[in-house]
Amino acid sequence: MALSKDDILNAIAEMSVMDVVALVEAMEEKFGVSAAAAVAAAPAAAGGDAAAAEEQTEFDIVLTGVGEKKVNVIKAVRELTGLGLKEAKELVDGAPSTIKEAASKADAEEAKKKLEEAGASVELK
Repeated sequence: MALSKDDILNAIAEMSVMDVVALVEAMEEKFGVSAAAAVAAAPAAAGGDAAAAEEQTEFDIVLTGVGEKKVNVIKAVRELTGLGLKEAKELVDGAPSTIKEAASKADAEEAKKKLEEAGASVELK
């Protein structure tokens, strides 16, 4: 049984604000979109400066080199990703490799710092 748009809107109207926020976050995660990006893009398309570059909000953390302290890098990768020892070692051995995708700027900077402290070279894309 398919729900109409009106049914969905009525259901949302009956929700608490916290439930609506949780729903929006779940939709963003499921569909890989951001409601904030759509709202920010609308004024720019409506006559704003088309050449204005938007600040990048999601980063891929790419391990480009291991360095001399491979064990420390493996530990850092395990901490950041939650992978097991074997998987983390394979990821480090396969450098250059992507450690995380679509990380926030703060998370990406923190991960880069941890990996560089461990002796690795890291690139944020």
